[in-house]
Amino acid sequence: MSVFPLLRRAGKAKPTVELPPVDLLATLPIPVIVLGPDGGLALANAAAETLLNASQASLIERGWSSGLTPGSSLVAFVADARGHGGPITAFDTELAFIGGRTARADVFITPLADAPDWTTVCFQARPAATLVDRQLVHQGAARSAIGVAAMLAHEIKNPLSGIRGAAQLLAANADPEARELTELIRDEVDRVAALIDRMEGFTDTRPVAKAAENIHSVLGHVRRVAESGFASGIMIRERYDPSLPAVAGNRDALIQVFLNLVKNAAEAIVSAGGSAGEITLTTAYRHGVRVATEGSGVRVSLPLEVCVIDTGAGAGDVARHMFEPFVSSKRAGGGLGLALVAKIVSDHGGIVEYERSADPPRTVLRVLLPMAPA
Repeated sequence: MSVFPLLRRAGKAKPTVELPPVDLLATLPIPVIVLGPDGGLALANAAAETLLNASQASLIERGWSSGLTPGSSLVAFVADARGHGGPITAFDTELAFIGGRTARADVFITPLADAPDWTTVCFQARPAATLVDRQLVHQGAARSAIGVAAMLAHEIKNPLSGIRGAAQLLAANADPEARELTELIRDEVDRVAALIDRMEGFTDTRPVAKAAENIHSVLGHVRRVAESGFASGIMIRERYDPSLPAVAGNRDALIQVFLNLVKNAAEAIVSAGGSAGEITLTTAYRHGVRVATEGSGVRVSLPLEVCVIDTGAGAGDVARHMFEPFVSSKRAGGGLGLALVAKIVSDHGGIVEYERSADPPRTVLRVLLPMAPA
């Protein structure tokens, strides 16, 4: 259906420039639907059909909101706009569909100026803005971790060697009971020193030495290490795109990233009630957004997607801060593993995302990375 008859009904003046014979509504990349006086769907462009996962004919027959869950806020917003005859803008609205699919979008609901019984509903998807926001959050978390690590390394690690040396000297001439206490001092000093060693990974701000790496080779190495150690007994599945191009990255650093993510997934499965769950590693090529890296005007495409999916319990209330240092949902967690992941991925110019779905219950940690130059 062409948009021109509707425009002629709603508008007062003819266009001063002759438009080509093209359906402008259909060519818009932004999802748009038009509701008639009865509230039923009159028009839906191709982008709206994709968002609502139904054809225009189906939406006209079943109703434009038939795929949404009962009590959807979008339906209430549209009813409110039609009720008082004014525009409504709802930012960051969650669209929950029957079957468990969700999406977030800014929604603009506007009655037509000269046909107030007609209403347009436009959707501006949120993923692009969300990716940029998350990249800035991860970069901020990485900077915080670098500052904390540098301070601790300078202020604590040097005195630790003196404390340990003094404990060794005391142990040489101590009775058995006192020697036990000096051993406790040495053990605790070694534990703190190990923590500092882990944090020193944050203090290296040198550019990452990158090369063209086969991400499937990296993931294969990670799987072998996991299956022979912390993930033994847990099913690990692979679902790869064999035609994926090489990633621009550092092999050792990427192994560290995905080892941390797989270990986090394995621990989530165990904490959820044993090793009956499974971990899935997936790769795909996505025609995604181009993101400007910090301190540079260059916009980098991040088409390479690697997901670590597990059936564990998820991050719970700490999900919004899980990439910040010293934040962990695990009782014995140090809160440094995912912070280090955020730093390394940020150093590669990439983004790491967390997603939790309820049906089926699963956690997805998605890493988006740049492709190696040809």
